[in-house]
Amino acid sequence: MIKTSGPQYVSAAKLWRIASVFYITSGTITLLTGTVQAQSPARAKNILILYSDDQSYNTIRAHGNTHIYTPNLDTLAQEGMSFRQAHVMGGHQGAVCVPSRVMLLTGRYVNRLPRDGSTIPDSIMSLPEVLRSRGYTTFHTGKWHSDKAAYNRMFSAGSNIFFGGMHFEKVGGQFNPTVTNYDASGQYPAAMQWKSDTFSTSLYAAGAISFLKSATAKEKPFFCYVAFTSPHDPRTPPAAFAEMYKAADMPLPPNFLPQHPFDNGDLRVRDEQLLAVPRHPDSVRREIALYYGMVSELDAQIGHVLRTLKEQGLSENTVVIFAGDNGLAVGQHGLLGKQNLYEHSIRVPMIIRAPGVPANTSNQSFVYLSDIAPTLYEYLGIAPPPTVEAKSLLPLLQQKQQAVRKNVYNVYGHWSRSLKVANGYKLILYNVRDTVTTQLFNLRADPWEMHNLADNPRYKNRIQQMKKQLKAAMQAAYDDLDIDLPNWGMRPNQRSYGS
Repeated sequence: MIKTSGPQYVSAAKLWRIASVFYITSGTITLLTGTVQAQSPARAKNILILYSDDQSYNTIRAHGNTHIYTPNLDTLAQEGMSFRQAHVMGGHQGAVCVPSRVMLLTGRYVNRLPRDGSTIPDSIMSLPEVLRSRGYTTFHTGKWHSDKAAYNRMFSAGSNIFFGGMHFEKVGGQFNPTVTNYDASGQYPAAMQWKSDTFSTSLYAAGAISFLKSATAKEKPFFCYVAFTSPHDPRTPPAAFAEMYKAADMPLPPNFLPQHPFDNGDLRVRDEQLLAVPRHPDSVRREIALYYGMVSELDAQIGHVLRTLKEQGLSENTVVIFAGDNGLAVGQHGLLGKQNLYEHSIRVPMIIRAPGVPANTSNQSFVYLSDIAPTLYEYLGIAPPPTVEAKSLLPLLQQKQQAVRKNVYNVYGHWSRSLKVANGYKLILYNVRDTVTTQLFNLRADPWEMHNLADNPRYKNRIQQMKKQLKAAMQAAYDDLDIDLPNWGMRPNQRSYGS
């Protein structure tokens, strides 16, 4: 991999595009100073990515939640490998889904995404862009939260496309999303949009199903990206799924709190205003019931897509990846949203099913969503472009390796950072309005993060050691803050908070 920085990325990406074309023709490329040999072709060539919105890691029945019904995701887990320690690296603003989706498609880390990924310059190469240059049909349906120019570089086809972050109820909500179809010109004028009368997940699943049934999906390899907007709020599941769960039957999570115990820097972000503070237990139970209804409805639509894949004879030649873009609190720690660094918000479900991947297996290695792109490059025998920073998980899928990283670093805003290490300890640091707060959790003994050990003198040395590890992880991820400085080295224009 070529390591460059700053303006050099433009020239490196341009060289990669030229080299990529040559690679298709000859099977061998010389890129700057190195030679990359074409690898043996993988058994599966097609890629299907199913990406959910605001789905926390603990919302799949097969993964241990006996209060929720997810039969199709359960089947997918039985047929593939579940990554039980998958994480979104984070974001610098409330819409964490923006960088999450860009990290998924590019293999890039969050701190070097311009504007947190809302704009993707052509200097950052994406997986669908590379595959498109190699003859793939690259299809998308559902949510797109970045710029339209990047969209048309990546995708050659699409339908039922939603340009935006969420389906606000005042403009139709989940029941009447406003969408458009693919525009080869990349302009996407307002006149092309229409308000659908189909529930969002059904609409996006229908877009994928129509593509999978097309001759195009059978004539050449495809990359199909289905970007759902569920279970993100508004949590308004169709009646059949709303009736599946009764609020009175929903147990409160063990870490439920009426309100967060201190200012974490973003207590007044939109997500946190969906319920009054202090949180009432009955209100949180209702939110959990609606959340689970949204997840079960999403699961049903995922089932329709996967059945179509099988009926069209495409399953054996398709890598299927299911993942969530970020987690959600839904009452845990007195919070509702994902704008924090607790496990419920940074951990996500992630399942990979592919020929050669052992079925019904779980992996506890620390992984990021951004690892998906380099994994697929290696699986397909394609050398990654120079802008990829994440790690391939193929050695884990092949069970040739136990782990790809020793710790997980996470970021939210310019005021909170965390580090989780292999022995189960997790450190979270906050610097909010000149007040530094430290949390230390032993996740093996305290998986719900209920007991802060930071004030216990016994853990002073451990905290200092983990701060050093956090600094190293921040440097490796191009984080420009310095947690040893009083204000972490934040510039005046960085020192803003959501609350």
